[in-house]
Amino acid sequence: MTVLETIPFSARLRESSHAQHAEAHDSSFMDALLGGRLGVGAFRRYTEQLWFVYRALEEAAGALAADPVAGPFVRPELFRTAALGRDLDHLHGGPDWREAIAPLPSTAAYTGRIGEVARDWPGGYVAHHYTRYLGDLSGGQVVRGVAERTWGFARKGDGVRFYVFDDIANPAAFKRQYRSLLDALPAGEDERERIVDECRRAYALNIGLLVELDRAGH
Repeated sequence: MTVLETIPFSARLRESSHAQHAEAHDSSFMDALLGGRLGVGAFRRYTEQLWFVYRALEEAAGALAADPVAGPFVRPELFRTAALGRDLDHLHGGPDWREAIAPLPSTAAYTGRIGEVARDWPGGYVAHHYTRYLGDLSGGQVVRGVAERTWGFARKGDGVRFYVFDDIANPAAFKRQYRSLLDALPAGEDERERIVDECRRAYALNIGLLVELDRAGH
C-alpha cells in the first residue's frame, strides 16, 4: 500500500486543492465581495453566472443517478438551480432575466467542461460536484451573511436562497456523510489521481470566472 492510499480520499482531495481553494477565496472579486465593497449589481452578475454552472451540473445529474461512481453523489437536496432562479427573480425584479443574461466566456468554458465529464467520465463529474456543493455548505454561508448585511436581504430569503439548504437539517452531518462517500469511491489509484487533477482544474475554471467578473467591473 502506498502512502497516498493510507490517506482518506476526501482528505487528499482537500489537501491537494488547498492552494487553488485559497486562490479563489483570495481573488480580487471575492475579497471585495466578502469585504462588503461591491454594489448589488456585481452580486447579481455573480449569481447569474452561478446559475449557468449549476444548471450544467444538475441537467447532467439524472443520467448519472444510477452510475456506481457518480450516482451516490446525485442528491436532490443539494440542487441549487431552482433557488438561483428565485434569487434572480428577486434581483431582476421579475422573471424576464432568462432572456437577458448570457454566460461569460469563462463560464462557457466551465460549463463546457462539466458537460464533457458528465458525458464521458463520471469520476470527473464527482470532482466538479465536490468543489461546488461542499463549498456551498461551508464558505457559501459566509457569502450569505455578507449579502444580507450589505444589501439588506431578508435572512435566508429571496436574493440569498442559493445559500440556504432547507432540505439538509444537519449540514455538518451531511458533509461527514459526503466525505465518507468520497473515501469509499469505487476507483483505483490512477483514477483517483485523475479525479484530484480534475478537482484542481475545477478550481482553476472557477478562478477564471472570478477574474472575468472582476475585470467586468464592480
